[in-house]
Amino acid sequence: MKPDLVIVRGDATPEEVAALVAVLATRHGRQQPSPAPRRRTWRNPVRAMRKPVLPGKSAWRMSALP
Repeated sequence: MKPDLVIVRGDATPEEVAALVAVLATRHGRQQPSPAPRRRTWRNPVRAMRKPVLPGKSAWRMSALP
């Protein structure tokens, strides 16, 4: 089995190797946060509700629209 980490030069203590492995493990595990899911408004029940009819110009046309 081939080792994942080989120290080529110097004499590292087990604590130094453990610190190096911990730093490399945390750096590799970092991922970009996933984007927030988009809201699907087409199935929102509020869309089917009628908006209030306000008095004004062409208000009679708006009263027939959903």
